[in-house]
Amino acid sequence: MVLAKEKYYLVLAESSLEIVPKTLWKHPSVIKTAKRRGKKPSEIILDVSLHYHAMKNLPMREKRGRPDIVHLSLLLALNSPLNKAGLLKTYVHTLNDYVIFVRSDVRIPKNYNRFIGLMEQLFSTGKVPPESETPLLYIKNMSLGGLLESLEPKKTILLSERGDKISLSKLANVVKKGDAIIIGGFAHGDFSKETYELADEVYSIYGEALEAWTVLSRMLCALEMQNGLI
Repeated sequence: MVLAKEKYYLVLAESSLEIVPKTLWKHPSVIKTAKRRGKKPSEIILDVSLHYHAMKNLPMREKRGRPDIVHLSLLLALNSPLNKAGLLKTYVHTLNDYVIFVRSDVRIPKNYNRFIGLMEQLFSTGKVPPESETPLLYIKNMSLGGLLESLEPKKTILLSERGDKISLSKLANVVKKGDAIIIGGFAHGDFSKETYELADEVYSIYGEALEAWTVLSRMLCALEMQNGLI
C-alpha cells in the first residue's frame, strides 16, 4: 500500500469573497452589474471595483469585495512546484464563515471574469462540477475553527505583521509537513481576535503589511527550497 504524502495545509483566511449581501440588492450599481451579467443581484459576487458606492455603509467594508485576492492566491498556490509535488492542500475561508475545499488538481481560470463566474456557480450549486461525486471545488458553511478542527494540524502558524519577526529561511525550518499556514485573504484591516486565538505561533516576514499574494509567493518559495524542489 502506498502511503499518502504528508502535506502542508494552506488556509487563506477571512477572505474577501462573497455573494452581494441582501442589503445591497437594490443599489443601482449592483442592479447594473446583475443585468449586464444576465443574473439576479443575489447571484453575483461582491466586487469593490464595481460596487464601491453600494459598499459605502457596509460593515467591515475594508475587508470585503476583493475576490481578486483569492483569484491570484489560488493561481499561485495551485501552480506552485510545492502543489505539483503533492505537498500542499489549499483551503479558502471567507469572512462570512464559508470554507471552499480545493482539489489540488483543479485548474483555476486565469481570466478574472471566468473565475468570478466559477465562484458564482460554486456559491449557487455548492460544488463544481455540480453533478460530480468528486468535485474540483465544494463549499461548506464552516468557521475557521471548524476547519482547523477537521484538519487536526500538528501546529497552526499565522502570518501577520503583528507577529514575531522571522527570516524566510528560519520560517521554512519552523513550518513542518502537517502544519497549517494561515494567510489573510483580505486587503486592509487585521485578523479577528478569534483567528489570532486559533494560532499556535504568529510570525511576520516583513516590518509592514504585504499583499496576500506577496506573502504567499515568499512562503511557497521558502518551503520549495526547504524540500529541494527548486
